[in-house]
Amino acid sequence: MDKRLLHILRCPVTHKGLSLARRETIGRINAAIENGKISNRAGTVLDAVLDEALVTDDQKILYPIANGIPVLLEGESIRLDQLE
Repeated sequence: MDKRLLHILRCPVTHKGLSLARRETIGRINAAIENGKISNRAGTVLDAVLDEALVTDDQKILYPIANGIPVLLEGESIRLDQLE
């Protein structure tokens, strides 16, 4: 992801900054997806693992990156408190 673009992107819900999610976070999310335990904010249970994602600065909301394009829609976001 282009660092210039990443610098200007913001969470559309909280307006917090975004950064690339760490591999550890992606791994934890993907394990939960494979177990059918993760849904997006629209309520859809996810069935496809993520290759990349953006996470808010406070590490509370994750946005998937699909084909290199950040999906910054509130309904597609994933609350990370589901991992607790």
